[in-house]
Amino acid sequence: MEKVKSITQNEKIKLFFKQREPILEDWKHTFYLWKSTRLAMIGTVIILIFLGIAIFAPLLTSYNPTAQNMNERLLPPSSQHIFGTDQYGRDVYSRVVYGARVEVWIIFIVSMISIIIGLVVGIIAGYFGGVVDEVLMRITDMFLAFPRLVLAMVLTAALGPNLTNTMIAIALVDWTIYARLGRAEAMKVKSQPYIEAIRAVGAKDIRIIALHVLPMSISPVIVQLTLRMGTIVLTAAGLGFLGLGAQPPTPEWGAIVSDGRSYLVDQWWITTFPGIAIAIIVLGFNLLGDGIRDILDPRLRR
Repeated sequence: MEKVKSITQNEKIKLFFKQREPILEDWKHTFYLWKSTRLAMIGTVIILIFLGIAIFAPLLTSYNPTAQNMNERLLPPSSQHIFGTDQYGRDVYSRVVYGARVEVWIIFIVSMISIIIGLVVGIIAGYFGGVVDEVLMRITDMFLAFPRLVLAMVLTAALGPNLTNTMIAIALVDWTIYARLGRAEAMKVKSQPYIEAIRAVGAKDIRIIALHVLPMSISPVIVQLTLRMGTIVLTAAGLGFLGLGAQPPTPEWGAIVSDGRSYLVDQWWITTFPGIAIAIIVLGFNLLGDGIRDILDPRLRR
């Protein structure tokens, strides 16, 4: 009897892996495309280094990014301070390294808020249509009518200049692209014959949205998210540069550039190194987004 049970169990295991063979093959093919897409690989390496710096920041520098030392102010790059020091004697390298943590936090919070708002608005508008679609899309168009940075500046000024309000403001101007993507997918999926069949057997709208519409929206959202992450960094840096973002002594890259703008000619290192960091990270996210878009292209996956 135990032998029969053992055979049955083995058959279940074999069946389990056999059913997942198409999924494994798809993952293998995706990994192959990833390796063969040079832009995606370069972007991945840049972003992994960026995340590594953010995670292991305390191990990469021994200086406190906010500690002032007026005896060492405005020192040029050297073996002791490889990026030099600023007007308050703070080590620029440590501020850039710890600034990576701030940028990761901004990207994560803004992405989560904007995706949730955008997909909820877009999917509801596309799925239900009619007056609901008209009202929600006109609200979306109203947000799109203003330049993102200008609207973010207005919202940040209204809420108050600090890091939390900066993230809220950026999220409130960044959700529109996800709303349009969610709406397009909802309109496409709801017209499929299998959705009509599911609805005919009594499936609720919330179940159809959660199990069928939402999963179909994930792929385009992932591509757009990676492309938008670079814009999030630029917007946060712009607000920080204008004094509307993270406030001193928070080591946010845009704020660091703003701190050193009065010393740009003679003490160039204060603004140059955080500026280079911004440029590299934005480039990395753009390359990553382009690579993911190419990999998810159905023509390339054939």
